[in-house]
Amino acid sequence: MSNEKSEASDDSPSDSPSSPAGSPPTASLSSLMELENCVSNLSLAHEIIVNQDFCFKPKSKIPDRRENDLMNFGQLINRCLHMFGFSFSSFWDCLQEQLSSDPPDYSLAVLLLQKVKAMLLSLLLPAQVRLRSQLDEGLDMELIQQEVNHGALDLHRIAGFVISTMGSLCAPVRDPEVKALRVLQQPVELLRETFRVLELMRIDMANFSLQTLRPHLLPQAAQYERAKFQQILEKYPDSLDHTTAWLQAAASEEMSARGNPPHPGPFSVLNRAYIRLLYWDPHNHKYPESVLMDRARLDSLAQRIQTLVLETSVLLLTSTHCGGALPPLQGFVGKLKQSVTALLEDSQSSESELKEALVGLAETVLQQLNEALSANRGATLPQETQNLLRGQISDLWMKNNAVRILVGERVQGFLWATLQGGSTKSHPELPAALRLMSSELTELGTAFGRIVQFNQTVYGPFYQPILRKLLFSPGHAANAEGSR
Repeated sequence: MSNEKSEASDDSPSDSPSSPAGSPPTASLSSLMELENCVSNLSLAHEIIVNQDFCFKPKSKIPDRRENDLMNFGQLINRCLHMFGFSFSSFWDCLQEQLSSDPPDYSLAVLLLQKVKAMLLSLLLPAQVRLRSQLDEGLDMELIQQEVNHGALDLHRIAGFVISTMGSLCAPVRDPEVKALRVLQQPVELLRETFRVLELMRIDMANFSLQTLRPHLLPQAAQYERAKFQQILEKYPDSLDHTTAWLQAAASEEMSARGNPPHPGPFSVLNRAYIRLLYWDPHNHKYPESVLMDRARLDSLAQRIQTLVLETSVLLLTSTHCGGALPPLQGFVGKLKQSVTALLEDSQSSESELKEALVGLAETVLQQLNEALSANRGATLPQETQNLLRGQISDLWMKNNAVRILVGERVQGFLWATLQGGSTKSHPELPAALRLMSSELTELGTAFGRIVQFNQTVYGPFYQPILRKLLFSPGHAANAEGSR
């Protein structure tokens, strides 16, 4: 990392390779803080690039020195007041006490106005020179201090100027909240609400800047993330141990699947490794470090795959009992898919819940199917066929169910072909069993391919030496074959 003094210290974690990554017993506090900062920056940068919906939210506090200064100042005032026998519950209570005194004490109010001015200035764009000049004139702190000294400060006049300025700077979505400030008469409440709305405006500006800059960040994102991970790796050389084990397991599987030589290529091993992440054992805590920041996304995709497999299995069984095609009634397939999705959603946390959901789903499917057949053909399914379909849908809770296994293999094959195609914009032709859920599967494949592509771009240089050693080093290749 960049801190040479920390790297050269006697208690540096790099001097203790046997220590667990991330928590060496002899690590200095500065080393741990440096690592935390590096990982934090890496995670934030990764989330901004990979998550197209990422945005700052009011509940997610954005570090801000102005806010910290204000909070610390309030805490300092409270401590000082307690020393002299006063007792105020918060910074705002202290402000209320000051303004209610006779004559009023404006020391905290002036401080708040300074913070308000700083926050408004931070919302200005470089080209808004005229507005900056108006803000400097309207919130002239020297003039305000003179008015305080002469007992002539008019907080409501200043508040009116601040609110008008906020109205000219805020996004349309904040217009109602800025307008609501105008009706507030109590100074403390007005100042407190002003800070709240300014914080929302600051977040709006951050999100606007983020959306504007994202296309320009993409070319540098992979390089930045790779450099940050390299810093971690230099400090903690065992930070790729789980990644190596993950790739080794994938290489062994790929060799087993091929049977005889030639050995698999690095890309086929890497693709198999990515597919393995969608079927990861939750009890296996050795998740590859290089994919850790995408684990939540991949786990979510894995859950969607399991649901998709069940949904497709239900539709496939239903179609089979209708002579290979669902009734051509307008909107029937879409209505059936919605019912299947709704009833299976959040029902896979336990086998008992899945069993119950499938029993109910079987009845719903039969009801909708009979209504459609009756409207289209004037007849319903024979009772024997209904009983058979009901039983087949109910049996889908079993992981070794033949239909569920078949559909799962087809889904995995589709994802495999998507990765081999190397593009998130084009997809292989869907097998017949999956065409009923083509849009859902294509969307899933696109999301998976996007994660894989970016991960390969960032961590490919770290994977290359590992795969080279696994596949082309005689000793390692023999070990991989022996583990089959």
